[in-house]
Amino acid sequence: MTTPPVLQSFIAGRWIGQEAASLLVSAINGRPVASTHADVIDFGEAMHHARNQGIPGLMAMDFQERAARLKALAIYLAERKELLYAISHHTGATRNDSWIDIEGGTGTLFAYASMGVNELPSGNVFHEGPPIQLGKQGSFFGTHILVPRNGVAVHINAFNFPIWGVLEKFAPSFLAGMPCIVKPATATSYLTAAMVKLVAESGILPTGSLQLVIGGVGDLLDRLDGLDAVTFTGSADTAARLRVHSNLIRNSVPFNAEADSLNCAILAPDVTPDDEEFDLFVKEVAREMTTKAGQKCTAIRRAIVPEQYAGEVAQRLRARLAKIVTGDPSAEGVRMGPLASHAQQSDVAERVAMLAQDNEIIFGERDGVAPRGEGVAQGAFFCPTLLLCHDPMNNTVVHDIEAFGPVSTLMPYHDLDEAIALAAKGRGSLVGSLVTRDPKIAAKVIPAAARYHGRMLVLDRESAIESTGHGSPLPQLKHGGPGRAGGGEELGGIRAVKHYLQRCAVQGSASMISAVTGEYLRGAKVQESEVHPFRRHFEDLQVADSLLTHRRTVTEADIVSFGGLSGDYFYMHFDEIAARDSQFGQRIAHGYFVLSAAAGLFVSPAPGPVLANYGLDNLRFVKPVGIGDTIQARLTCKRKIDRNKKDLKGVGQGVVVWDVAVTNQSGELVATYDILTLVSKRS
Repeated sequence: MTTPPVLQSFIAGRWIGQEAASLLVSAINGRPVASTHADVIDFGEAMHHARNQGIPGLMAMDFQERAARLKALAIYLAERKELLYAISHHTGATRNDSWIDIEGGTGTLFAYASMGVNELPSGNVFHEGPPIQLGKQGSFFGTHILVPRNGVAVHINAFNFPIWGVLEKFAPSFLAGMPCIVKPATATSYLTAAMVKLVAESGILPTGSLQLVIGGVGDLLDRLDGLDAVTFTGSADTAARLRVHSNLIRNSVPFNAEADSLNCAILAPDVTPDDEEFDLFVKEVAREMTTKAGQKCTAIRRAIVPEQYAGEVAQRLRARLAKIVTGDPSAEGVRMGPLASHAQQSDVAERVAMLAQDNEIIFGERDGVAPRGEGVAQGAFFCPTLLLCHDPMNNTVVHDIEAFGPVSTLMPYHDLDEAIALAAKGRGSLVGSLVTRDPKIAAKVIPAAARYHGRMLVLDRESAIESTGHGSPLPQLKHGGPGRAGGGEELGGIRAVKHYLQRCAVQGSASMISAVTGEYLRGAKVQESEVHPFRRHFEDLQVADSLLTHRRTVTEADIVSFGGLSGDYFYMHFDEIAARDSQFGQRIAHGYFVLSAAAGLFVSPAPGPVLANYGLDNLRFVKPVGIGDTIQARLTCKRKIDRNKKDLKGVGQGVVVWDVAVTNQSGELVATYDILTLVSKRS
């Protein structure tokens, strides 16, 4: 028999591990795949490398540059995904299961790369405004900034998603400038190791950005301080133990847990067996039971159904589960593979036995489901198992015990209030689903269930067209949940990046706040010159470069002409009597005329570095502009974002945000807004 390879840890820029330790076997047939290494990891060296190589390397880049590296890495891994698919097979994953893990992981990299480009600044200071005026005279302000922590992120992952589980945490922490030390669950660590080897070979990441631990974490957690962060995905029991680690408590090390939970799906009473939504519910429950063989922290463990339809739901679920072919994922027609390991198989069997003591198994091993493929007798297979709880309001076991496999329990309810109460008995879940046709039911159930869930899906025939499903966390939305689910948030768009940044309140004058944030704050000193700001290339523009325009007096002809052009004949602009009786006491100019007139005051019409206006933010009409009022605009460079993009001719471009303040003849602010423009670079 061929000796399986020894998995190596990637520590301090080199691969460590020569001597074999624990044997890791294929979930399909029990044959050896790899072994962990017996070599002891020097976690002092790992932390020194992360602090002295990783942090400086990451801080040499800004948010935008790190986002570009994430995109490059996503492309690199996507091009080599078949290497990972071949290995993922041994974890028991079907092609579709592996797609969720592998391409879900690269998709998360792509998503955070895009969010970084579109939502983060060019530097390493993230201004979390808007600023607040703290003094009456306008000389004292306060705001919040987010800055990199200059710490190390330790990510401890579960066995069910060896790639996505790592990359969903790596992407936001890397964007935030934190080097990562990842520790995958041992059972499937051979797939994580293969992915990290590709990452190392790519050369895309700065030295020290990513280190891999095969095996235990030793004294790693004892070496962390308050600038570091720890995340964990796995069982609620393990999360509870890690959360109270003495060093994490002593140094107030941020700890984020995403724990397995007893997620539910509720079939609303308005849905009948004749409705399309009824089949959507059955399909969703069956899919969540069998995808990844039910080994998902978001899987549906409790199917809450109206008592009058419990029998019909059970019958349709039985019929659907009976069609599921289990076995070697490479075998023809197989739709569900084995559990990830024999240890997991034993654990699920034990928990199903506990659930079966007070509940009825209505579909399971006795229904003659046998795995398909060669050598599967030695695999970690487990038959899809559906239970029925006759008294879910008083049966505590079904709300306490989770079998982390293809297992779900039907729970009949009397009315909608009882359904909500059953959902709450999970004591905190990652996700819940509501299948209904009635918006009023959704309006009642979702706010009531939201306090117990991190995410809620409302499923009907309309959303089903594009729905990603109950069990699919998305990078743009929160992944996490209260109570038993861990109380953390792993994803959630830029919110996840903020988890790895340090928030600080800053107080000072407008000029000082502007200097710190790299963003012009109205009231700060401006830099006026004879060169129009629109005539400057991106590199030459400085924050606070400003232009005070000439003046324009608004006439009745302006209002009449704009009304004719726009079709806006609102009474405040044209009815003298009605306008006189209004709070303004006179006819006033259209707000959008003021906006257009201001543009006419500050725009430089000749071709130049400013290429296009592609957005307008924070528009407010502060005071009315009447006939005879004279307006003037101040245009100031507020913020620059270098997204490192080029046009078709290879000329670079950047984004410039301009602050526009329109005032009247008394110096009073009448309109305020931001304009976003593309500005070309010199070359």
